[in-house]
Amino acid sequence: MVRTGAAATTIGAGEFFDRARERLRFDIPPGLTDAGIVPLTGDDDNDAVLRTIALETPIRPAAVLIPVIAREQPTVLLTQRAAHLKEHAGQIAFPGGKIDATDASPIDAALREAWEEVGLTRDFVEPIGYLDLYGTSFGFRILPTLARVRPGFDLRINTNEVDHAFEVPLSFLMNPLNHKLGRKQFRGRTRSFYEMPFAERNIWGATAGILRVLYERVYLK
Repeated sequence: MVRTGAAATTIGAGEFFDRARERLRFDIPPGLTDAGIVPLTGDDDNDAVLRTIALETPIRPAAVLIPVIAREQPTVLLTQRAAHLKEHAGQIAFPGGKIDATDASPIDAALREAWEEVGLTRDFVEPIGYLDLYGTSFGFRILPTLARVRPGFDLRINTNEVDHAFEVPLSFLMNPLNHKLGRKQFRGRTRSFYEMPFAERNIWGATAGILRVLYERVYLK
């Protein structure tokens, strides 16, 4: 998770999508459902927590969509989870959720959730590939799907799950100067996590961590 080095964020939209297509694949990592494989971050304290969680908590496979909208200046579509939810209420998130038994694949789950949460229809979405599996301290194993989204869609917000949907410039999210490193205590260890404050919202936790992984996979050589 915590890596040094920063790359320039001046690549254009076309190069971003070209690099992503070259570097990402649709292979489903076995750790999505295998309790014996723990998705690691590279941060010793975080990894120790994830190993402990893997022993205590049943695997909760999940999928999210990283919808990059192919505008002249690309943006990422994010949601703010509904304030009444029991888990992660009010937090900034990607469209996504648990992988159901009826989902044909993690991509299918991510696309279904995007439709259910914000009304984003599949005909506007071109999946590009999976990022690395991302583990959380709640036992979720999240497989993110990067996708190119064609402009022109109309959203329909499901207020049972989402309060707001909004766009953030990709250039902001992929600028390492905006990747702030926060820390908190968890089970006697200091855990590191990324934060990306944008306007009145704070993008942090798994969402910021996944965006950092996207930056490392596409922008770093």
